[in-house]
Amino acid sequence: MRAALYDGYGPPEVLYEGRVPTPTAGPGQLLVRVHAVSVNGGEWLMRSGGLRWVAGRRFPKRVGLDFTGEVAATGPGATGYRVGDRVWGVMPTMRFGSAAEYVAVQPRQLSLAPEGLDLVEAVALPVGTTSITALRDKARLRPGERVLVRGASGGVGNTTVQLAKAMGGRVTGLASARNLDLVRDLGAEEAFDYATTSPADLGRFDVIVDTAGSDLAAYRRLLAPGGRMVGLSFDSMASVGYVLASYVFGSRRVRFFSGQPKHALFAELTRYVEEGALRPVVDTVHPLSDIAAAYRALEAGGVRGKHVVRVL
Repeated sequence: MRAALYDGYGPPEVLYEGRVPTPTAGPGQLLVRVHAVSVNGGEWLMRSGGLRWVAGRRFPKRVGLDFTGEVAATGPGATGYRVGDRVWGVMPTMRFGSAAEYVAVQPRQLSLAPEGLDLVEAVALPVGTTSITALRDKARLRPGERVLVRGASGGVGNTTVQLAKAMGGRVTGLASARNLDLVRDLGAEEAFDYATTSPADLGRFDVIVDTAGSDLAAYRRLLAPGGRMVGLSFDSMASVGYVLASYVFGSRRVRFFSGQPKHALFAELTRYVEEGALRPVVDTVHPLSDIAAAYRALEAGGVRGKHVVRVL
């Protein structure tokens, strides 16, 4: 089958479309025919070699975390799904490879996709499970609280704006100037150009969700008493170190988590979509054969939603 691969660490140009054996549905597994995957910022650190001490030196390696598609086969003992069901989900921890024609996964890694939603567009939304966890579980957002979202027009940022609004938050978004209209349309009460707005220009916030990963200390100082900050991305190991050091601040520490959503969280995401509180925002759809261009566009910045890779 066709799959996105790379034979050595480096920039997006190391990625190419190659061929690997087609998986089968083992005991308790589902075989999913993939329609589309989204491009995720966290993968660049692995592909570029920044985490080679974790990833190792065995090549070729695969890319792709989330996916949408349809169930192609069910393995022995797999229950809850039938062949032809439309699904969305995510690969198990540290097992990249959804950018391929087929994936074999456990049923707990996915759920039924929302009815009436095109599967290529829908793949922009599984990252919303990260937004739900950040806002509900880590920040414990309460109705009426002020929320600042950095990187508000990006893949995680746009779902965070929408869900913070749905949870009753008063949302302020930071994004590039050309994307401010989108951020307001998604539910933000205020939207500012990050290039011309410094932390000193902003007020106090009860919750800050940071998808940029830089200047964490400056933004943490914007927290009101009892405020909570959740970091979803880091631009350097220094930023990671700051998050760890922030634990001395107790309740005002910068919270961080490595998401591994399961069925219940995907089902909740589906509910938000079906209630009209969440919609996909797609920047560009790329073919699998142009996988390098998809990652290059993401890493160039200024993203307006998700870069999506069509597989089917």
